[in-house]
Amino acid sequence: MLSAFRLPFRRAFRAGAPDQAKAAVGPRAGVSVMVSGLGARGTGRSYAALSRSGFLGNPVAHRAVRLVSEAAAAVPLLLYRGLPQQGARELTGHPVLTLLARPSSRATGTDLFETLYGHLLLSGNAYLEPLFLGARLAELHLLRPDRVTVVEGADGWPLAYDYRAAGVSRRIPAEGEPQPILHLKLFHPLDDLTGYAPLAAAHNALDLHNAAAAWNKALLDNSARPSGALVYQPKEGGNLPPDQYERLKAELEAGYSGPLQAGRPMLLEGGLDWKAMSLTPRDMDFTDARNGAARDIALSLGVPPMLLGIPGDNTYANYQEANRAFYRLTVLPLIRRTLASLSGFLSDAFGDMLTLQPDLDQVEGLSAERDALWTRVGAADFLSDEEKRQAVGYGD
Repeated sequence: MLSAFRLPFRRAFRAGAPDQAKAAVGPRAGVSVMVSGLGARGTGRSYAALSRSGFLGNPVAHRAVRLVSEAAAAVPLLLYRGLPQQGARELTGHPVLTLLARPSSRATGTDLFETLYGHLLLSGNAYLEPLFLGARLAELHLLRPDRVTVVEGADGWPLAYDYRAAGVSRRIPAEGEPQPILHLKLFHPLDDLTGYAPLAAAHNALDLHNAAAAWNKALLDNSARPSGALVYQPKEGGNLPPDQYERLKAELEAGYSGPLQAGRPMLLEGGLDWKAMSLTPRDMDFTDARNGAARDIALSLGVPPMLLGIPGDNTYANYQEANRAFYRLTVLPLIRRTLASLSGFLSDAFGDMLTLQPDLDQVEGLSAERDALWTRVGAADFLSDEEKRQAVGYGD
């Protein structure tokens, strides 16, 4: 997929590619052979571009997206009738709990939520379509964001959603009884209809990290040396003959490229001189640049760099504090905003006031906080047993 966000010099090169390419390889007096070279390529902000260059092609983005989506999908859910802050009653046996545990014949509840959170992180949008058998909500299915187009009405609000798959397009109305689709989206300051992907904010860092990895690999493939040129400087004028030019290129590719040829001295004939044409890896300081880009990628997704093993980040005193901050600042806000929308959607489908909440007592990353709370409440002799239960989040 060609990206619209290429670097300016990349566009300039492509604009005059035929003539420039011909001039670069032709036999001339002066620069005769360009050795190595690694072009930069920008990553677009679309779901497909971020998925390919980020989740599928970058280890930091891949691990960070999986860390958030898997942690959020693993948090158990509680179902209440009514609002918890208004004395709602917890429901332990309800069709909603059965549906969320097995939303379809092809997926479990964990599969559904992990994919949903992944869509939000890579697209900023998630589309949940219900399947009704008569009046009963039987299944829930996620639609891939890049296959959905929001149809804007005359008033600026969503009118419908066009879904394309297997060469067929169908239109899903935005409103109806029951609600035909649930559109979950993250905040986008410049778009009223769709959300903004968190990973898109780090697309420059993603490009830098991927380019640094490609550079290091190319450096290894080219005998661990930077780009340069062989300059032909004859004493009595003239050009390098075409047959000698082709022989020189073949010898360079066969005898001086690849990791097995690392350190091999180059033999130059009369009139040939090597001129380095780029900074050394030490000057470009790739290690710090890659670590800085990795931190930006992790921070855009709300993952403390310490959890990903990225050096140079001492924000938290230890791993436990970083993990607790990860749940408090990233996982739980994402879960709560998702469950708020899902609660309203399911309430309309079942004709009842239902509220979904995360079960924080079973979140291992917050166990230290719960232990400290129970210890403080248990030691409060001035509270009754009923008040203590309410203080730790339990009903009467």
